[in-house]
Amino acid sequence: MSAVLTPGQVAARPALRRPLLDKRGRQGAQTGIVVVLVAGWLVITLGPYFVMLLTSLTPRAELIAPGASLFPESPSLDGYRDLFASTHFLTYLRNSAIVAGGTVVASLICASFAAIGLSRFRFRGRGTVLTALLVAQLFPAVLLVIPLQQQLVAFGLLNNLVGLILIDTTFATPFATWLLKGFLDSIPSQLDEAARIDGATGLQLVRYVLFPLMRPGMTAAGTYIFIYSWNEFLYALTFTKTPDTHTVPVGLQLLIGEYQIRWDLLTAGGVLAAIPVLVGFMLVQRNLIDGLTAGAVKG
Repeated sequence: MSAVLTPGQVAARPALRRPLLDKRGRQGAQTGIVVVLVAGWLVITLGPYFVMLLTSLTPRAELIAPGASLFPESPSLDGYRDLFASTHFLTYLRNSAIVAGGTVVASLICASFAAIGLSRFRFRGRGTVLTALLVAQLFPAVLLVIPLQQQLVAFGLLNNLVGLILIDTTFATPFATWLLKGFLDSIPSQLDEAARIDGATGLQLVRYVLFPLMRPGMTAAGTYIFIYSWNEFLYALTFTKTPDTHTVPVGLQLLIGEYQIRWDLLTAGGVLAAIPVLVGFMLVQRNLIDGLTAGAVKG
């Protein structure tokens, strides 16, 4: 025998369902807004790279033709072939890799020990040193071109990749030091005391305790340093004079002539120059997440 609902119970059923429907509707609207915002952000962020890729695949005849469309009618790799055949692009890539790699190694060594000293030791002038590291980032880079050039000439490092590595290290180390110091401040000092109780020396403490825990921070700092030195243009343009020492940003700038611009070569070089950074960042991002997880388990 089926139960008979009273008029009050029948009227109450829609009232119970309405809040659930309203809540789902609000969640759906919020999700839609988030999707639209993320899609717009992706278009703004990745749109120029997509246009650069399409331009690099467009034959030169189509690029200079009146009313050329965004999408190439007959995609071609001629721009990439001409880039390798008529320019020193491989040399530029090699130089950029040497400068970026050397800057990462030198900056991380200097920044790591500086961050350990500033985080683990209290000494007179510590605050002044920290302030000086920040003030060093405030000066426009162009103001230091002449003094730095004079120093490079004095040491015989003008038009030399070693000199460029030293210059980039000078500007990358302060920020990396601040980044690593903040990371070290989050590591409990009780770990240092426990290591010293177990008989660890200062170098053993740094090597076996602090450096493994600093790995996520060093990965983040190394990523910043690599991207900065890979894309650095002003000093690379000023302090290098021959194709044997030019980096990728300088080599791409040379493709802009007085009367014409080889957009096919320029965009092809831009695509190739972005690949190492994108691939490296994807690998570093995965390692960074693994490092943070391992650090959380150890801590």
